[in-house]
Amino acid sequence: MSKRVVFKPYDITVEVPEGENLLRVALQAGVHINASCGGEGVCGKCRILLESGELDSLRTGLLGDDDWNLGYRQACQSRVLSDVVVRIPPESLLDRRTLTRRRGGVGLRPSPIDLAALKAEGLYNPAFKKRFVQLSPPTLADNINDLARLENGLARQHAVDSLTLDFFLLRKLAPVMREQDFQVTATLDFSRRRFRSPHLLNVEAGDTTKRHFALAIDIGTTTVWVQLLDLAKGEILGHAADYNSQMSYGDDVITRIVFSQKEQGLQKLQKSVTSTINQVMHRLLKQHKLAVEEISHITMAGNTTMNHLFYGIDPKNIRLSPYTPTAGSIPLVRALDLGLEVPEHVFIYSVSSVSSYVGGDIVSGVLASGIYKDPKLTLFIDIGTNGEIVIGNQAWLACAACSAGPAFEGGGIKFGMRASAGAIEDVIINPETFEPTLITIDMVKPKGIAGSGLINLMAAMMEADIISPNGKFREDLNTPRIRLGDSGREYVLVFASDTHGGDDLTISEADIDNLMRAKGAMFAGYLTLLEAVGLKLQDLEQVILAGAFGNFINIENAIAIGLLPDLPRDRFQFVGNASLQGATLLAFSRELLAEERRVAEMMTNFELSETPGFMNQYVAALFLPHTQMEYFPTVTERLRAAKG
Repeated sequence: MSKRVVFKPYDITVEVPEGENLLRVALQAGVHINASCGGEGVCGKCRILLESGELDSLRTGLLGDDDWNLGYRQACQSRVLSDVVVRIPPESLLDRRTLTRRRGGVGLRPSPIDLAALKAEGLYNPAFKKRFVQLSPPTLADNINDLARLENGLARQHAVDSLTLDFFLLRKLAPVMREQDFQVTATLDFSRRRFRSPHLLNVEAGDTTKRHFALAIDIGTTTVWVQLLDLAKGEILGHAADYNSQMSYGDDVITRIVFSQKEQGLQKLQKSVTSTINQVMHRLLKQHKLAVEEISHITMAGNTTMNHLFYGIDPKNIRLSPYTPTAGSIPLVRALDLGLEVPEHVFIYSVSSVSSYVGGDIVSGVLASGIYKDPKLTLFIDIGTNGEIVIGNQAWLACAACSAGPAFEGGGIKFGMRASAGAIEDVIINPETFEPTLITIDMVKPKGIAGSGLINLMAAMMEADIISPNGKFREDLNTPRIRLGDSGREYVLVFASDTHGGDDLTISEADIDNLMRAKGAMFAGYLTLLEAVGLKLQDLEQVILAGAFGNFINIENAIAIGLLPDLPRDRFQFVGNASLQGATLLAFSRELLAEERRVAEMMTNFELSETPGFMNQYVAALFLPHTQMEYFPTVTERLRAAKG
């Protein structure tokens, strides 16, 4: 017997069988609920408020008596028994608006690409080109077939000697040729390495050479970005983003790989991400009043797991020793066959991956940043749901992935949350009263703590001498804000009366341990890679921070807690979404398209867990900022000055 479920505040209503899991119902209805653990019931992030009706809900201990009595339940542990109305509370919602927010003049928007410089260097040369051809209509004296006529015209007018093409194009060739009396535009693909001849992608009636558009896509574990490109004018028209709806199956790649092994799991994940891409793409095209039929091709970058899930390739072996993905370079694929709502002539070019945990997003970022042709010794860092690092210059590149986990995006932190309205992003603490001053995104009542806020909070607690280097709260302080909680000692950042959800907002020693493990893994990765090639931190000439999270890191505070190396600040630079920038450059430059494979081959991957010395470095980094304070001279001075 079917039951009706209404999701507030969206007012989305669905009919489901009695006994259906509520989180699964939300997924089917397209309602996003934070579910960091993929529905295992251990994260407590998928809280919902039962307003009416009956749910069969298992109580896991993650909800207190007050919350339970108010009607809060975990969606993943609830089954529908009657018609119900449930409300998604603010802490369980995803806010798309914050994806493109700005702060201090810097935002999550992709950093601008210098197309003028690209043209000046002679690199503006799209691999996908449109060629207008004026042909003579057939006669009894000249009645060669339509394809041969087109090939002859391209050879005479554009020096294209031979073509390859797909069968489907033949079905529409005859009517298109005759629509404007054999005046047609051919779209040619010069990117295919295995063919010396260009590949004929599409034929349109008339001269459409001034209407030539492409899409660049970055598939991140958390977000999906789409950028609209005008190849005829050499311009970036705009971009749009949304949360990757795969998040409902888990926050991190490991959780999603595990989910992919369940019945229909891989198919669900594949459909989920293509659905997100379709929504973002159509929103962007509508904004610029473009029909999807005008898109010629797609370039895409993503980490290795996201690539496998997007293409529907089993990712199981990515997480199993010896960590071997199915493929590093994926052949051109017709986008329509993968579920993207584009014409059949649109193919996807995907950036090559290096290893299981250093993917095409990092290769794309290295390409965009130009470090592969820069003589300076560079540390390239992408801190997101995963943490990847690259060290090197024009002569060599070494790379590794750090098991930082999703802590810097709120995962594993009781009141951690993604950057959205109400997330605390900046904190200072009075060293005498231990009272905090804080700022939230959109300046509304606090709901939780964003990743940038967690870094700033840890630095503030260090400076106020509230926590020891081992991450434990001092027990001799006279303040009601430090108390014993369910997970050990904790600091009350905001009391219940001032929070959005009506609960005390705290950070516990268990939360701090998670953050220390995340930052420790990153710093140990830097040192291990440098030692592997016989170099030291002081040898680094520049540090490039990529990714959405990098845009909002307070450099001083990130150094203070030991997340970033203590180097002269003028050596740091932000590049924003370098993965999307790289995918865009590949659409604009045939030469860089060929260079992309070389960049991937330059990158020597180190499996840190198998690299001698990593565990020792990791253990040493599990202090604030580090057990070896000589790595952090300016932090030593900062803490000394704070203590007077």
